[in-house]
Amino acid sequence: MAEAAGAPVSHDVFHEIEQFLYREARCLDEERYRDWLAMLTDDIHYWMPLNENRFRRDRRPEIGETDVAIYNERRRDLEMRVARFESRLVWIEDPPNRTRHVITNIEANWIEPPAEAEVLSNFTAHRSRREIDSAILAGNRVDRMRIVDGRWKLCRRKIVLAQNVVLDKNLGVFL
Repeated sequence: MAEAAGAPVSHDVFHEIEQFLYREARCLDEERYRDWLAMLTDDIHYWMPLNENRFRRDRRPEIGETDVAIYNERRRDLEMRVARFESRLVWIEDPPNRTRHVITNIEANWIEPPAEAEVLSNFTAHRSRREIDSAILAGNRVDRMRIVDGRWKLCRRKIVLAQNVVLDKNLGVFL
């Protein structure tokens, strides 16, 4: 569970961050992946660790950034995934998936005012394709956002799925 980083951001800054997250979701839902990439910093780290079922008494450390993960990507990796989608040669995307991202429970706290904030949010991503192929992924995200040239950009995202076992056959969506 993530802890708040520092002091909460102001109402105006919170609104900017909230609108950023909503625009990001719309870019992904509309398959505007180049616009989405423009919302990321050059040093982006996009990470979704594996979940483990553990007993409460198990005190081993959480999975770290160097352990096995579903996604552990930098900007170049994300650019390659976008280029692959754009190639129109990805069979799982023909016909295309339809996605809807719902972002909620947003919290934003300063890490290094006035340039970086930690943003916590919950998400639900619905993916459907054809008549019977659909999936719902839900979880939370811990983002680090930075102001670059006067605009908020995403520089780190940790995605934690609520599901321990993902039954979806297509994890090619961005969360």
